[in-house]
Amino acid sequence: MEEGLALIRHCGEPEQWLAVLVTIDDDMSPQASVVNAGILRHPVTGATCLGVVASGGARKLANLRRRARATLVFRHGWEWVSVTGDTELVGPDDSAPGIDAAARRQLLRDIFADAGGTHDDLDEYDRVMAAEGRTAILVAPERIVSN
Repeated sequence: MEEGLALIRHCGEPEQWLAVLVTIDDDMSPQASVVNAGILRHPVTGATCLGVVASGGARKLANLRRRARATLVFRHGWEWVSVTGDTELVGPDDSAPGIDAAARRQLLRDIFADAGGTHDDLDEYDRVMAAEGRTAILVAPERIVSN
């Protein structure tokens, strides 16, 4: 696992943590979107996971509510690494055991920071995240593949 996480860091960090998130649409076709993703500790279990923040009405959230599995692909130059695993959603429409509203706000901040983001006014950041119904997507890395 540590070798795989090192590959993710190797590809993610120089590319501002941009990745392609792949979920499965209702017609069983892949749905892909470019996201910022970071490596962090799960707020309840402490396990290493990958985090993405999605807007409330995003198609990827509907897909993950039906099939809670996703793949993230990071690349740097000609090197790439993909991470596949089960997902957990934490947001205004997706409660998670052990994560209250304050912990959810902190989780969104943590993902943002771990994906390379900075903000001068975190209270404003929190207000925008709430207004947009932002949801955390946590991916448990089960399979890591690279070239």
